[in-house]
Amino acid sequence: MRIGIDIMGGDNAPEKIIEGVILASHELVNEVELLLFGQQDQIETILKRHKLVKNNFKIIHCEEKITMDENPIKAFKNKQESSISKGFRFLANNKIDGFASAGNTGAMFIGGYYSVQSIRGIIRPCISSVLPRINGKKTILLDVGANVDCKADVLCQFGHIGSLYAEHVYNIKNPKVSLLNIGEEKSKGNMLTQTAYNLMNETKDYNFIGNIESRDIFDSETDVVVCDGFTGNIVLKQAEGIYDLVKRRKIKDDYFNKFNYEIYGGCPILGLNKTVMIGHGISNEIAIKNMILHTKKIIDADLTKKIKQNIN
Repeated sequence: MRIGIDIMGGDNAPEKIIEGVILASHELVNEVELLLFGQQDQIETILKRHKLVKNNFKIIHCEEKITMDENPIKAFKNKQESSISKGFRFLANNKIDGFASAGNTGAMFIGGYYSVQSIRGIIRPCISSVLPRINGKKTILLDVGANVDCKADVLCQFGHIGSLYAEHVYNIKNPKVSLLNIGEEKSKGNMLTQTAYNLMNETKDYNFIGNIESRDIFDSETDVVVCDGFTGNIVLKQAEGIYDLVKRRKIKDDYFNKFNYEIYGGCPILGLNKTVMIGHGISNEIAIKNMILHTKKIIDADLTKKIKQNIN
C-alpha cells in the first residue's frame, strides 16, 4: 500500500506535517509506503533534524504549493507542479492508493473531482465527519461542506453512502440513518427536507429511521445523519466551538475530550474512485498522524469498491 501526503498544505506546514508522518510511520506496518509531496530541500532538512534520512520515505519534489487563500480551481489548474496537483496525478495513475492533505480544501475537492472523478452513479461526492455520542458511539455526519445546495435525491444518496461508510469502516451493522430537520415529524421542514424524507423513507438501500433534530445528534441511536453541506458545516464548527469553550474554561471531561479534532485526523471525500482525505487547516502532528492512519483504514476496508458495488 502506498499513501501520499501533501507536506506543504496546512497552517503548520511543513514542520508539523512531517512530524505527523514520522509518528504515523511508527504505527504502520512495513508494507505501507509513505510518499511525501513537497519541496525536497525543506523535507530533507526537517528529516535530518529528527535524525532520519530520506530513505525512510519516498520524496516527490514539487516546485510549487497551493496556499489556503487561493482560488481552488485556478490554483489547481495553473500550479501543475504543486504538491496537491502532483499528488493527484500520482493517484490518478495508480502510483499511490490514497492521498491526504491539510491544505486548501477546495483544491483537494476539485483535484479529486477532476483527477480521479466520481464513482459512476454518484450524483455528488460529499465530505463526511464524525461526531461523538454520549453513549460512547460515533455518528457520521454528511455532507459537511462540499455541497452547500442539494436536491432531495442527493440527500437520499448521502444516506446510502454514509451507511456504507459506517458499515465497512466503523463496522456498524445495519446502521441507522436519520435526516437532519427542524422537527421529528415527517411533515416538518422545507420543501427540500420534506421531499428528501419521502425518498429516504421509501428506499430499501439502507435503514432510514426518520428525522432528527440537531439537539439530539449527540444523544441518540442514530449512526448516520444526513444534511446539505451548508448545514453540516455549521453543525461541525459548532461542535468545534463547544470543545474550544470547554478547554478555555479548563473543564476536564472525558466525553468533551472526544470533540478534539486531533482524534479523527481528517474527513474523507466519499464517492470518488480513489481514497482522498482532507485534514483541518490547523492540524498539528497528532492530527496528521491520525489522518494518515484513517486513510489506511479506508483503503483496507476497500470502501471505494463497496460503494461501486452498491450504488446504482
